[in-house]
Order: sequence, then structure tokens, then C-alpha cells
Amino acid sequence: MKHPLLASALVGAASLSQAAGFTLSSPDIKANGTIPQSFEFNGFGCAGENKSPALKWRGAPKDTKAFAVTVYDPDAPTGSGWWHWMVINIPADVNELAANAGTVGGANLPKGASHARIDYGVAGWGGVCPPPGDKPHRYIFTVYALKDKLEVPADATAALTGFMINGNSLGKASFTAKYGRPKAK
Repeated sequence: MKHPLLASALVGAASLSQAAGFTLSSPDIKANGTIPQSFEFNGFGCAGENKSPALKWRGAPKDTKAFAVTVYDPDAPTGSGWWHWMVINIPADVNELAANAGTVGGANLPKGASHARIDYGVAGWGGVCPPPGDKPHRYIFTVYALKDKLEVPADATAALTGFMINGNSLGKASFTAKYGRPKAK
């Protein structure tokens, strides 16, 4: 018997590709650039403002019913990377997230959108915070065009939410930026 949450993600799951003309950008962070310290986490030895950047996208596939946004660090020393942000069910007529939309509790999200739980254990933005002295980590910002709104439990893991996003995606647009911290003295 298939798990009911996974059934919709398995139906028609195809390889995800960059949709032609679908782009993602940020007025706060340049693609292939360095993330400003203000987006750093405030905790675990990091002292940033823990505010999420503004994001804008355009050119989504015509059958898009909703969007999801993720921020992922594949270089985190966990064996599985680190999820810094997951927003799901952004309405199809929305094409941006304002600065600090990642506030825990969702007060700054567009109506209908919600946060999913990330690896900091909260549903909201968790700023960049690589270990001191590591080479700068890559942070992959991605917007997904979804063929339908997602039904994900509030306590779902980032992995389950990511599975549901990928299983319902019509296409995606991404950019990567880096952030590092100097070695502790």
C-alpha cells in the first residue's frame, strides 16, 4: 500500500529540468557572488540578522498552479547537506518574496503560502552559518513551478517536503551564491 502523501508525488514524477525562460534573481544577493553577512544566522557562533533575502522570478511554465522556494547548502558537513529555507504553496499569481519573508510564523509570506520545517528545526528562514575556516559553502536558491498545491504535514521533514516539491514540479529556476567564515583565532 502506498503512503497517501507520497502517491501524488510518484504520479508522473519526471526528471526535473531548468524550464526555458524561467529565471530567479535577488536584488540582495548576486548569482555566483558572496552572500552579505546580514543573511547569516544568529546562533551557533554566527551573529547575523537572520533575515531572508528578497527573491523575484519570471517566465514560469503556463500550467503553474503554485510555487515553492528552497535554499540548500550541499557543502554542510552533515552527510546530507543543510536546508535553510522552504516555502510552499506560493500562489501562482505571485512572482516574488519580499525581504524577510522568512520570519518564523509566516507573517511576511504571501497569503496561502507556508513555511516547511528546515534543518534548524523551525518553519522559517535559517541563515547561512558554515563552520569557521571551511572553504565558502555554496547556497542554492531555487524556485519551483508546481503542477498543484502541496499537501504536506506541518511536521514534515525537509526531505519529505523536498520529495513532494520535486514530484510535483513543472520546472525550476536557480542561482547559487557563496558564504564563508574566517577560521576562529
